[in-house]
Order: sequence, then structure tokens, then C-alpha cells
Amino acid sequence: MSDFLIIGGGIAGVSLAAKLAPLGSVHLVEGEGHLAYHASGRSAALYEPKYGPPPIVALSEASEEELRGAGVLSPRGLMLIAGAGDMGSFDGESAALGLDPITVDEARRLVPILSPDALHAAAYSERAWDIDTDRLVQRYARSARDQGAVIETGAQVTAIRRDALGWVVETAKGDRRAKVLINAAGAWVDRVAAMAGAAPLGCTPLRRSMARIPAPDGHDIAGWPMMFGSGEGWYAKPDAGALIVSPAEEDGMDPHDAWADDMVLAEGLARYEAMVTVPVTRLVASWAGLRTFSPDRAPVFGPDASVPDFFWCAGQGGYGFQSAPGASSFLADLIAGRATGYDAGFVKSVSPGRFA
Repeated sequence: MSDFLIIGGGIAGVSLAAKLAPLGSVHLVEGEGHLAYHASGRSAALYEPKYGPPPIVALSEASEEELRGAGVLSPRGLMLIAGAGDMGSFDGESAALGLDPITVDEARRLVPILSPDALHAAAYSERAWDIDTDRLVQRYARSARDQGAVIETGAQVTAIRRDALGWVVETAKGDRRAKVLINAAGAWVDRVAAMAGAAPLGCTPLRRSMARIPAPDGHDIAGWPMMFGSGEGWYAKPDAGALIVSPAEEDGMDPHDAWADDMVLAEGLARYEAMVTVPVTRLVASWAGLRTFSPDRAPVFGPDASVPDFFWCAGQGGYGFQSAPGASSFLADLIAGRATGYDAGFVKSVSPGRFA
């Protein structure tokens, strides 16, 4: 029997495994054949600590030192751009992200394909970094294993029950036992909760589609910033010599292995094309992921309100990588009964009990 059993092998579960391993025996089960298969493997992977709701901002800011120490950050920069119809949201968004206003000419020097006719306003900050997501996942997995944790893939959970000794989790590879159960199952967190006898919180998986397109007109795009259309109707980010463009949709879905919706993707690409001078002529690839949010869009970290020895690690939305170091340290402290370094208001703002 393990001290801790974590369900879910995305960045949330793997980082928590590394933080819990010094406290006792850890067993992590992941239903897919490898770690970070779903949302974690399909992330745009930007570290911008001011991006997200207040609890995410707090956890993201607390994550910076560990992310830098891990060597997973590289310079990217962030630019917000607005057309004539986007100005209503531009000022508020740029202020929330701590961006500085720049001229249209300055914006076009950063990204030469921006249309001088369509672009009405821009704001920029160099304080945004790419995250090497695979390196971070593997770093946490290696740390967990080096401390004795067991990480098991291809172990889909089929049932959960309690007996006199603790939790019994039935998986495709057999029963796994533990004293404490942590639900880090991403889009499946409410289903896992129901299996364990806990009340679902109403966590909703929202699809986000992505397209990879060739570098526009053969430009060297390595130094371009990530671009957000004001109102978040689209965003674009250089990646491995190509450009990733997303319609930034949030369409509610049942948990599943998501794929891009062609119509939604086309509409998002059209919004991107309206702001640039180079049309999209072909896609290199497309995909989608499910970003899971709680009803108030803040993450859920802590003990269930009614089921003992059952902890939630859920609702990170699209902010899982940038907040993972802080979030995993916070939850490990809660599970250990240690001081977290956060005030009571913060603890309440992420507690599952706020929905009881």
C-alpha cells in the first residue's frame, strides 16, 4: 500500500508526485501510454505570470524561481494587438497583462506581416517566456522516481472503493492501494470524484483548437513574440520554425481525446488573417486539447469537503505549466499539514469546499 496515489499523469500530477515523494511512498497512475498525453501535451506553453485569474497569478509568480532553476524558460515576449473593432477591450487587457503601449510601426518591426491598415493599437512586454514542456514533465518524473515514486502508464482507472485499510483503485493493470487519494485527472476529475464517492464540482472541459502553419512568406520567425488578438479571438506563437495559430475557442465538451473542429479553426484563422498581410495557404498540422475549468474558473486544490483522504488537484485551465511549481508545492504542504505561505483568503479561493 502506498501513502499517496495520484490519478493523472499530466503536469499537475507529475509535479505533485515529485513534491510528495519526500513525505512517503507515491504511486501515480496514468491511463494513457505516456505522460502528458492530453492537455499537458497540447499546450501553447507560455510563462506569463500576470495571465490568468488571481489565484493562478499568485501560483504562477511563486513558480518563477523553480522554472528558471529548471532551465525550461527561453525568451519569447508577448504582444497584444487590436483592430478597429477590438478597441473596447484593448486597454483593460493590456493593463491586466502589464504591457506597454507601442506604435503600429514598432509592432510591425517586431512582426513584419502585421497589416498597417488593419492594426489600430498594440502593446508589448518582453516579460514572457516559452516553456520547454517536455523537459519540465520529464524533470519532475525523474525527480519523483529518484525519490522512490512509482509512475505507471497504461493504467486506466475503472473503479474506486474504500475498505478498512484505505483506498482501492482498480486499474487496467490491477488494483492499487493507498492511504490518500489525489484526483489530478484533468478533464476527467469529476468522473474520478464520482467513482470515489465525492460530489462532482462541475468542472467543465473546454476545447481549444490549434493549427500549425508554415512560417509566413519564409520569414525567420524565431524572434517574433507571441501575439494575442484583443478580446482573445485568436493567438499565434512561433514554434520550431512554424507558426501555431489558435481560434482561442472555449467549447464545452465531454472528456475525450479531443480533435480540432475544422469550421472553428477556419473562423479563427480568418480572424488572424484579417490582421496580417500574408494569407494562410496550407496547414502543416492541427490538433485540440481540453482545458478544464471549475465553475468560477479558479483552480481547485485541497481536501474534499465530505470524503476523507481525498484531495483535488483540478481546474488549472490553460495555466497548468506556468503555475505547476507553485501549485504542487502548495498542495503538498496542505496534504502534509504544513504552513503553505498563503493567507486564509487564498486557501479558501482554491478550496473544493467553496462549492459545497
